[in-house]
Formats: sequence, C-alpha cells, structure tokens
Amino acid sequence: MKRSERLVDMTKYLMERPHTLIALPFFAKRYGAAKSSISEDLAILKHTLASNQDGILETVAGAAGGVRYIPFLGKKHAEVYLSDLSTRIEDPSRILAGGFVYLSDILGNTQDLRKIGELVATHYAYEEIDAVMTVETKGIALAQAVARFLDVPFVTARKRSKVTEGATVSVNYISSSLSRVSKMELPTRALKKEAKVLIVDDFMKGGGTLTGMEELVKEFDGTIAGVCVLCEADFDKEKLIVAEPGNFLTETDFDRF
Repeated sequence: MKRSERLVDMTKYLMERPHTLIALPFFAKRYGAAKSSISEDLAILKHTLASNQDGILETVAGAAGGVRYIPFLGKKHAEVYLSDLSTRIEDPSRILAGGFVYLSDILGNTQDLRKIGELVATHYAYEEIDAVMTVETKGIALAQAVARFLDVPFVTARKRSKVTEGATVSVNYISSSLSRVSKMELPTRALKKEAKVLIVDDFMKGGGTLTGMEELVKEFDGTIAGVCVLCEADFDKEKLIVAEPGNFLTETDFDRF
C-alpha cells in the first residue's frame, strides 16, 4: 500500500475511534509496513491535523503505548461556527409562547449536531467522563453527538418508565416553570455506580430539569463532570442553576494547539 493510501485509511480508522489507544504494531500489521514507516505516517498526520486545527493526535510512549485521536475543534473553526449559530438562534421569529425558543431545525440538522457535539467534546476532551446524560426528548440527539466524540455511552432519563427497561430509579424535581413538581426516571442498568456524568440538554429556562438530572446522578452515587446547555432563556424568577457566560470555551481549551 502506498503512503498516500495508508494515510487516508489510517485517518479514517482513527477518527472512527476517538479517544481509543491504538498500538503501533497494529498499524504495522494492518498495512504490512515497518514500524519506522508507520511512525513517519503518524508524524505527518499529527502535523496536518494540528495545522488545520481538526484534532489532536496524541502519542503515548512505552510498551503499552500507541496513538489516539482526540476530537478537538480549533479556535478559528469554533469562532466562525459559534458566530453563525448565535446569529441564527437570536432570530426573533424563533421565540415561542412561554419564553421558549424554536430549536428543532438545528437539533435535526446533522451538520449542526456534529459541530455542537465536537465543541462540547473539545471543552471536556481531557476530563474523566463515564457517560453523557440527557432527558427526553429534544436533548437526545445532542447528547448522542457529544457522546460520539467523547467515545462514551449516553443515557436518557424519561418522564415515564418503559417496561422494556426494567427496574428504574426515580426522583422528583421542580419543572421549568418552577410551579409544579415532576418526575424523571432512569433504568438501574443504565448508569454504573460512582460514574462521572456530563449532563447535556438543549434548552434551559429555570434550571429545574437540570437539577433533576443532577439528583438522579446522585442516586447512583455518581458525580457531575459538567453541565452543558445549547441555549439559555431569560427568566423572570431566580434560576436553580446559574450559567456562566463565556466559560464554555476558553483560551485554555485551545492551548494544546
């Protein structure tokens, strides 16, 4: 196989397995090439990814070492996309009754989901995360996109349990209007004990749903690795969760380039 062919196949293989450590002998056997040639290929790939800010190729030394691909959206790409996304979301025609925002077109667009998933994964690229959690239904596609780039499972809390999911753990939480109590449930098999969980949702108004998911994680003796929301609305009451504007992607996130 020519080097150009190896590079194409190697790139595809690594990008399909983010955060997965691949031993160099695997590639040497896969392509019938010397380890020195594979090392040169990986050096080319690492330089190209870094130059284009399309991800990080991380080398792990030692007998049990290898190489892994870290999805990482560079600052220049992030700024361009976030500027475009914020312009679309701020369109006054998106405002719905009750202070909600129409986001279904964005959450149904595969390219938007890929970019948003990669942005969130960039922020948490070097955090220890065991699972991504959301609540049905609008946040499911978003959580799946984030989990795909972090290479971890995603779990969905439901407002009503399903017989196909077996026994569940449930918590009561205050709804987004902060005026009534609702319930959400998660199958006992969905989340391992003491898991580090990243909570992802599409929209936050009062923060009630997010606090409900936090309480659900605690029922599994888990910890919250982070909370990430696509869009936050103004609210005329005190919020249960206070967002930190500007703290989504920081200069520190991009230092690895």
